[in-house]
Amino acid sequence: MKDAPAARVKVLLFDVDGTLVRAGGAGRKALDRAVFRLYGKRGACRELDLAGKTDLRNFSEAVRAATGRVPGRREIDRVHREYLRDLPSEVSGAVREGRYRLCAGVAELLRRLSREEGVLLGLGTGNVEEGARIKLEPSGLNGYFSFGGFGSDSFHRAALLKKAVQRARKSLNGHGRAVRAEEVFIIGDTPLDVTAGREAGFRTVGVGTGFSGWSELAASKPDHLAKDFRRISQWLDWLGLRKKTAARPKGRAKRTR
Repeated sequence: MKDAPAARVKVLLFDVDGTLVRAGGAGRKALDRAVFRLYGKRGACRELDLAGKTDLRNFSEAVRAATGRVPGRREIDRVHREYLRDLPSEVSGAVREGRYRLCAGVAELLRRLSREEGVLLGLGTGNVEEGARIKLEPSGLNGYFSFGGFGSDSFHRAALLKKAVQRARKSLNGHGRAVRAEEVFIIGDTPLDVTAGREAGFRTVGVGTGFSGWSELAASKPDHLAKDFRRISQWLDWLGLRKKTAARPKGRAKRTR
């Protein structure tokens, strides 16, 4: 007798900055302060494009902007530690000054998705894990995400997305469920999110809530493209979660009064 096929699971991996929340530049400000403290260079991140990249890469580029040289991993780790010292106060300042906000419709969509059987919600972000959790803390969204792939896993976004899926699969061991690449969705606000998801072999959704122009995001050709998260029925259709209404038997008309 053949074993029953494993139940399929959908894995949805969300970027953080510009996708779940807008943290009012807290990450950039924290990195600037860390670099100034270590190297005496003010505004080292002013001309850097940080969006969509991993923190490890951004730390490296910030050191290079401050010193003119490429840092080694130990030096990057030191910047990492200093950055995390400053990030909580920068996030708190963004909240206090009204620069911090949730992206449109995301809280409602996550509430709905968290009730769907066979759906795992995770993070797929260039932030180091502690940094991602610090940025999400004021939003109340941390509890939706028990796992993820983070900028502390790799310099490369495609690699950290694959790491997140490995963690999802590990969490399902012994539960008779399978994760297939076509059931993994990468959700992000930049072309780099879309490109990384495609390179990893997963489905992609570009969302215009963040730091990229709409035409630029569309040109990256995600599988699906949305202005924000407010059209929940559309999102459920894309994710294959919309419940189909059973067809009415022929010859039996609905009664009206």
